[in-house]
Amino acid sequence: MKKCVLLLVVLLAAAVAFSGSVGAKEWKMVRIGTEGAYPPFNAIDKDGKLWGFDVDIAKAICDAVGLKYEFVVQDWDGIIPGLLAKKYDCIVASMSKTEERMKKVAFTDKYYVAGARFVAKKGSGIKINKEGLKGKTVAVQRATVYDTFLRDKYAGIVKIKQYATQDEANLDLVSGRVDLGFAEPIALTEGFLKTDKGKGFELIGPMFSDPKAFGDGVCIAVRKEDNDLRELLNKGIKIIRENGTYKKINDKYFEFDIYGD
Repeated sequence: MKKCVLLLVVLLAAAVAFSGSVGAKEWKMVRIGTEGAYPPFNAIDKDGKLWGFDVDIAKAICDAVGLKYEFVVQDWDGIIPGLLAKKYDCIVASMSKTEERMKKVAFTDKYYVAGARFVAKKGSGIKINKEGLKGKTVAVQRATVYDTFLRDKYAGIVKIKQYATQDEANLDLVSGRVDLGFAEPIALTEGFLKTDKGKGFELIGPMFSDPKAFGDGVCIAVRKEDNDLRELLNKGIKIIRENGTYKKINDKYFEFDIYGD
């Protein structure tokens, strides 16, 4: 009788282990949601091809763990709903891991860190404090951590104008419809200040990097039930960090280490 019970326990344990391994091995193909409107992280060129740091990192992670992949372009303000609706299996779109987002989705380990700064016309003389910002109009991309931060910290002080994409926010800054922009400084520098349209503008004020507001790094989002995929992607992040692939991609886009401490 004891032998039968022992055999049953062994068989059950083996079944659990086998089912877990099968679940992980089911991920042969992954659909990756990204915005395609946030250079140099993810954007679409004149030929309709996706490019950017996020895109290259996603490809490298998938290659490292033997996953085939395809990209799905999705507007930013619908990107988490699209994941939950199973339009794609993960989001690689410079998404910060925040407590609010963690209520809806799960996140991998970080693949870089982000902060926030204001941008304004050169010589504007605007001071980044409550008095200096009073009555100013600030452009920000809708449904981002930057949008949330402005509403939390400067509500009733600044006028917040929201946009579907960062590029639209930048264009209104150039046209003079707003006084300042507020976004991730790397995206502002590489995607705006280094372009012809951004030549007359500059970053002003301090770097904002409070983890409570801006999260614990930029990560890949997955559905909460897809923990096996999350672990597989974490494995990929670790591999490309250790084998030099991450550094090659980093150096392709930036002159500094974007990964952070």
